[in-house]
Amino acid sequence: MPKLPTTRRAARTSDSQRRGEDAAISTRAKMVWVSFLGAMTVVGGLLMMLDGKPVPRLDGLSLSPLASTGWVNTNADPVHITRRPLDRERWQAIVVHHSGSTVGTPASIEAENQSRNIKGLGHHFIIGNGNGMEDGQVHVGYRWLDQLPGAHAAGPDGQAYNLRSISICLVGDGNRRPFTAMQLKQLELLIDGLGREFGIGRERVVLHSDIAPVADPGRLFPVGLVGGGAVAAAGQ
Repeated sequence: MPKLPTTRRAARTSDSQRRGEDAAISTRAKMVWVSFLGAMTVVGGLLMMLDGKPVPRLDGLSLSPLASTGWVNTNADPVHITRRPLDRERWQAIVVHHSGSTVGTPASIEAENQSRNIKGLGHHFIIGNGNGMEDGQVHVGYRWLDQLPGAHAAGPDGQAYNLRSISICLVGDGNRRPFTAMQLKQLELLIDGLGREFGIGRERVVLHSDIAPVADPGRLFPVGLVGGGAVAAAGQ
């Protein structure tokens, strides 16, 4: 299996019957959401083509903050909402970003990505801050739904991270304002869920600024949330 290059800094129950009932409800909910999402994607794409405009890749799914706080040990958490089987051999790391703007939505972030010649939304997940999206709302992007590589990492090893890492983008500008408590809670839940599913340890959770000369997710991001210390080169 290909390995990611070295980073400059490491990352930083109820009874069984009830769990079974919750899992069954979660599975049905997931099936409904994915079926609805697929139908809307097809209809939207046809309308855009008939209108002669390029088809944007915004066919994701946004979960409300209340729904997304109960992910643990369910089958309806963002990690498992996909249209294709989870690609367990691909995902080796997690990269945390910010949008760079205090207000943002999947559409506005996708438009900014398009301005940099990125086709479609480059991130796998977006977490809202209450300005444009609900505070703590998690958007599952089409790249995660279809288990596709991201388009989010810069730097000399950017291509390797795009191919092998999961991108989580926080709406906001971490150089101007702190992120909200709800955002950070959802980020932690998502990192934990992805880590359990793919065996990604905290040493493989990095900030964009760890792998590229960028101020992303900004000086106000609480680096202790994702870990600290140094790691050896992958495969050594």
